[in-house]
Amino acid sequence: MILLQLNKITKYYGADLILSNIKLEIQTGDKIAVVGRNGAGKSTLLKIIAGEMSFDSGEIVKPKDLTIGYLAQNTGLESTKSIWDEMLTVFEELRNIETELRNIEQKMAAISSAGDSHALQSLMKEYDSLQHLYKENGGYQYEADIRSVLHGLGFADYDYSTKISVLSGGQKTRLALGKLLLKKPDLLILDEPTNHLDMETLNWLEQYLQHYNGAVLIVSHDRYFLDRVVNTVYEISRTVCTKYVGNYSAYLKQKAEAYERELKQFEKQQEEIARMKDFIQRNLARASTTKRAQSRRKMLEKMEILDRPAGDEKSASFSFEIEKQSGNDVLKAIDLSLSYDQKTPIVKNINFSINRKDSIALIGPNGVGKSTLLKTIINRLKPLSGKIQFGSNVQIGYYDQEQADLSSSKRVLDELWDDYPEKTEKEIRTVLGNFLFSGDEVLKTVSSLSGGEKARLALAKLMLKKANFLIMDEPTNHLDLDSKEVLENALINFPGTILFVSHDRYFINKIATKIFELSTEGIAEYIGDYDYYIAKKAEMIELEQLKEPTIETKEQKQGKLSYEQEKILKKKERQRQRRIEELENKIAEIEEAIAENNEMLCDPNIYQDHEKAQKLHDQNVMLTEQLDQLMEEWESLLSE
Repeated sequence: MILLQLNKITKYYGADLILSNIKLEIQTGDKIAVVGRNGAGKSTLLKIIAGEMSFDSGEIVKPKDLTIGYLAQNTGLESTKSIWDEMLTVFEELRNIETELRNIEQKMAAISSAGDSHALQSLMKEYDSLQHLYKENGGYQYEADIRSVLHGLGFADYDYSTKISVLSGGQKTRLALGKLLLKKPDLLILDEPTNHLDMETLNWLEQYLQHYNGAVLIVSHDRYFLDRVVNTVYEISRTVCTKYVGNYSAYLKQKAEAYERELKQFEKQQEEIARMKDFIQRNLARASTTKRAQSRRKMLEKMEILDRPAGDEKSASFSFEIEKQSGNDVLKAIDLSLSYDQKTPIVKNINFSINRKDSIALIGPNGVGKSTLLKTIINRLKPLSGKIQFGSNVQIGYYDQEQADLSSSKRVLDELWDDYPEKTEKEIRTVLGNFLFSGDEVLKTVSSLSGGEKARLALAKLMLKKANFLIMDEPTNHLDLDSKEVLENALINFPGTILFVSHDRYFINKIATKIFELSTEGIAEYIGDYDYYIAKKAEMIELEQLKEPTIETKEQKQGKLSYEQEKILKKKERQRQRRIEELENKIAEIEEAIAENNEMLCDPNIYQDHEKAQKLHDQNVMLTEQLDQLMEEWESLLSE
C-alpha cells in the first residue's frame, strides 16, 4: 500500500535551488535511506515530508489518516517529568480508557449490591466494548513495551523515576527516539538516529527497525546501519533525486555500474557523431555524394545528444605520509588505571602493546573511558597508576573528536599557516583546496564552520604533521559518506600505526586489523576486524553456555555431555549450510559466465577474430576447472 508520494517537489533557499523535481514513493514496510553530501538537502527533504517545512512547487499525496513521526537531528527530550512518566504520556488515551474501566467496575459493584439488573447489563455492555478497545490497542502490554524500549536504548540500569531535566544531551536524544518508537507511527522519519548510540544500542535499534511494521525513512552516515536496515536508497546530488533498490552496498555498486554504462553510451555516441561530421564535411561538396551527406546531416540534427555523465561531485583528496619510520615496538601500557578526577578509577588493569603498522580500533560502551585512555596516552591526562612506554622514533598525531585544538577566532587559512609558517600561502591554499576549502572559504573564521568543515580542517592539520603514529578519537563524526570513504582510503594506505576510537562499524571493518575491547576490568584483544570480533564474542558466549556446573551427579553430567554434543553438531550443521549456499551462488555465477562466453563465441565478429575467440576459450577452460572443483565440494557437503 502506498503511504506517501512526492511529485516534482522543488525547494529554494532564497535564490539557491536546493531540491529540483523530487519524485519519491513510500509504501508500507519500506525501509528507505536518503543519502548525499552534507548540504545536499537531505534534512530539508525530511522536514518537507514531515510537514515541518514548506516547498515551492510540486505536490505531496498521502491519506488523511496517515500518522507521521519525525525525529530531527540531535533532538533532545525536554521535560520536567521523570523518565517513566514521560514515556507514559504516549499512552494517555489508553490510560484514560483504563481509568474509565476502573470507574465502571466500581459502578457495577455498587449496582450489583443494589440489585438493579437492567442497569448492570447496560454497564456490562459498555465495559465489554471498552475492554475490547483497550486490548486491541495494547492496553495489557504498553508498560512492557516501555520497559523494552528503555532497555534497548541503554536505560536498563537507570531509576525510571529520574527527572529528564538532569540527564545529558545524549540521553535526552535517546529518550526522544524512544518516545517516538513507542508511538509506532505509520511513517517513521529519522534524521541521524544513530548519534549518541553505542554499539550495543545500535544493534538493538537495527533489529527493532528491521521488524517495524510501518515504513521508515532515514538519513544516516552510518553505513553498517544502513546496510542492515534499508531496502531502498534515494541519493540527492546536484538538487535531483535518484532511486536505487537495495541496501547501501547495493546502491554503491549500482551507482558505479550506471556511471560506467552511461559513460560508454556517451563515448560511443560521440564517436558516431565525429564519423558523421567527417563524412558530411568530405562529401557535401561532391555532386555524386551530396545527397548522402545531406541525409547524414538531417540525421545528426534529429539525434538526441547525450550529456556526459556527471559522475561524483568533487571529493576531498589527501593521504597521510610519515617523516620517519618508528621502531617495531610503538607503545606498551603496563597496569594502567585511569581516572577523570585523579581520585576515583574508572578503569584499571590495562595492559596492551602496539606494534608498527597495527591498525587498532578501541571499542567499548559509552562512558567506559575510551577517550580518557587516548588522552592519557598523549599525556593530556595522568594515569592514576601504571606506566606507558613508547618505542623509538614514535611521533604522535592526535585527532580530537571535539576539535578542541582548533582556534575558533582564527581564519581557516591562518589555522593551518600558523602551525606551518615555513610554507608559502600558495602551498597552504593548495592543501586546503584538497580538503574542499577553495577561494574565499579559506578566509572564513573557524567558529563559523560546520561540523563537517571543522573535521576536514582538523584532518588537514593532522596530514601536515606527518606523524608515524595516528591516535584518532571518532574521526568519522561529522563527515559525510563520501568524505568517510576518502579518509578510509588514506588510512588504509598509511605506512604507520593507527589507534582509533569509533562507533562506525563499517569504518572499523575497513581499517582495523585488531580490536581492543575496553571494560572496567581492562582490555581484551581480538585479532581481526569488527565482524570477526562479533563472531568471536558470539562463539565465546556459546562456549560459556556449554560449561558444566562444578557439582553435578553422574547422570546430569551425561545429560550435559549429550547436550553439548548436540550444540556442536548444530553449529557444524549451520556452517555446512552456509558453505552450501556460498557454493551454490558461486556455481551459478560461473555457469552464467560460461554461458555468456559461449554466446559471444557465436557472434561472427568474435569467432572470426582468432585472438578474441582463443581468449574466451581459455577463460571457459579455466572456469570449467573451477566449476568442477566447486561441484565436487558441493556434492561432498550434500552427502554428509
